[in-house]
Amino acid sequence: MWQELGVAICLLLVLEGILPFLYPRQWRGAVAQLIRLSDRRLRLMGLASMLLGTALLYLLH
Repeated sequence: MWQELGVAICLLLVLEGILPFLYPRQWRGAVAQLIRLSDRRLRLMGLASMLLGTALLYLLH
């Protein structure tokens, strides 16, 4: 189980690094927009992301 968790974290880092590597200017603009969002909106986005990830894991497994 720990090996799969390590692999998942490594893949997450690779995927998160793609956009700043390919489009640094646009990525910086997107981060600047995220900074201006309210805490409530960020929490809702985080919740939606977790629910989508959970649903996709359920469907794929």
